[in-house]
Amino acid sequence: MTKDNARWWAMGATAMSLFVVGLDMTVLNVALPDIAVDLHASTAQLQWFADAYLLVMAAVLLPAGMLGDRFGRKNLTLAALAVFGLGSLWCAVADSPGSLIAARAVLGLGAAVLIPLAMSAVVVLFEPAERSRAILVLSLSTMIGLPLGPIVGGLLLQNFWWGSVFAINVPVIALAILAVTRFMPRDEVTGQGERIDVVGAVAAGAGLLGLTYGVIEAPARGWSDPVVLIGTIGGLLVLAAFLVWERRLRGVVPVFDFAVWADRGFRYGAVAAAIASLAFFGVMFTLPQYYRAVLGADALGTGLRSLPLVAGMLVAMRLANALGTRFSMRSLAAAGFVLMAAGLVCGATTGVSDGFGRTGMWSTVVGLGFGMSLFAAQNTALFTLPRARAASGSALVQTLRQVGSVLGIAVLGALLNHEYRAAVDTQGLPVHTAGVVRESAQAGLEVAHQSGSGALAHSVASAFVQGMDAALWTSAGIALVGAIVAWRLMPVVRPVEPEADPSLDGAESGRAEEAVDRADASTARPA
Repeated sequence: MTKDNARWWAMGATAMSLFVVGLDMTVLNVALPDIAVDLHASTAQLQWFADAYLLVMAAVLLPAGMLGDRFGRKNLTLAALAVFGLGSLWCAVADSPGSLIAARAVLGLGAAVLIPLAMSAVVVLFEPAERSRAILVLSLSTMIGLPLGPIVGGLLLQNFWWGSVFAINVPVIALAILAVTRFMPRDEVTGQGERIDVVGAVAAGAGLLGLTYGVIEAPARGWSDPVVLIGTIGGLLVLAAFLVWERRLRGVVPVFDFAVWADRGFRYGAVAAAIASLAFFGVMFTLPQYYRAVLGADALGTGLRSLPLVAGMLVAMRLANALGTRFSMRSLAAAGFVLMAAGLVCGATTGVSDGFGRTGMWSTVVGLGFGMSLFAAQNTALFTLPRARAASGSALVQTLRQVGSVLGIAVLGALLNHEYRAAVDTQGLPVHTAGVVRESAQAGLEVAHQSGSGALAHSVASAFVQGMDAALWTSAGIALVGAIVAWRLMPVVRPVEPEADPSLDGAESGRAEEAVDRADASTARPA
């Protein structure tokens, strides 16, 4: 096997691990009703099945990148795959809510390490001219897993017990371990004479944990709740102290490398990717509820109706990769954001009587815009990332995306719920029943079906669509902000060999070669 083939086999192994992570992000939602009955789980415990995963991932992402650069990406990838596989097996056999919550936390730990290491493989294995294709492979593997979660989960639950949605991960993880062992080369580790930044790792984890927990709890408790305020404000203060600490470090492998962050392409590419996630994951949170509450789809039908959105993403990423030799990543990112905003505006005019045909159309446009903007933004960020800081830089990009995703779900979800509760008509209902109806559209429809009230069902559906439209208008505004950031702040970067592209100015044309060979310079601490 040639060296070139081995690199792509290694990338395939990495993509396989990300596919499982993407699949696991959505498959849990399908199994929740069965889990609630079998494990006698409360509503709060059902929420923690998802939150435990997200909180551990938020706390570990940044330190995991630093550890990958310090101890080697291959060894840490194998360890993370093993952890994710054992966590999946534990989830499959969990016999109590507490056991499943703990198992989900283990899954979050494995995913938090796998995600930045997978992205760093793009920098380690490939020269700048090839990185666009490698990013495409990784992005497609993650995006394909998202809609397949409900589809695969629905098929498994029709034939097996709920634990099968987690057990399916185990053979895929085993294949990924074999492929990584066989094909992924051992990379040179950096900073062997330096100490590990233990204080920074703890501070980064604690700050992101507090911030994420506060944002997750805000929709249920309210933004003025003491727990939410302590989590969000405390997390932000800890993160601010963490950045001050990192800037003053000397002779220690950093968690946050200011030398990497100083690169304009990396900085604004990462910010643009976070904005894209902020706008998009509000849609990912809203659409499944719309399909179920308004269109009456089941879990499997919801997954199938998500395919136009994902198909748009897949087509856009391939298109952006093909257009990358003719247009700058900045232009493609800005165009993607504008396209996403246009689809969101169309979605924001959805009426309660509109069917799936219209939704399929505008969700495809949103997918096209998101796929193009995310691909171009991540490409810009990773294009100049030095190999010596590949994992920590990738971890920073994914951490910003994770925070953007959580904020998108929390803020836009809170806006949807506020509009729904204000619009739904509960006049004439008993106080307790009215409270249940205002809790969520699903609960309101259940009450309507039990009472046989067509008027209540129509009010619930109309109120939900009104809330969804408000959330989509907000997402459209966020996408337009992303377009401005991309066009005004991202540098002109094209993923080609610099000497083959004379249109770039002198400052930009040397970026690709410097990106590969400046590892030593990147480790220098700023004054």
